[in-house]
Amino acid sequence: MKQPKQLPHPSPNEITLSRVLHALSDPVRLSVVADLAGGRERGSSEFECGVAESTLSHHLKVLRLAGVIQHRKEGTRCFVALRPELEATFPGLLGSILKHGRPER
Repeated sequence: MKQPKQLPHPSPNEITLSRVLHALSDPVRLSVVADLAGGRERGSSEFECGVAESTLSHHLKVLRLAGVIQHRKEGTRCFVALRPELEATFPGLLGSILKHGRPER
């Protein structure tokens, strides 16, 4: 069976603080990250952000290209999770932002 094409992700050494902070500056993206902070991978259709599917897709792309999330395809479904390298690269950053930057819903 043919494997679905996986989207490109930045390597750990390409993840920069400015890209991560930019990605987390949007309330919708911050809400997505807050939902993922529990550690569980989610299907892209599981997020209730109050935006159109195409808009959510754009936000997930920004998070992926910043190195905040990892994205994988399985058949026709897409799954996202936080990148484990993010905490190793910027220890405590995500926890601090989620604690003090309350996502607007």
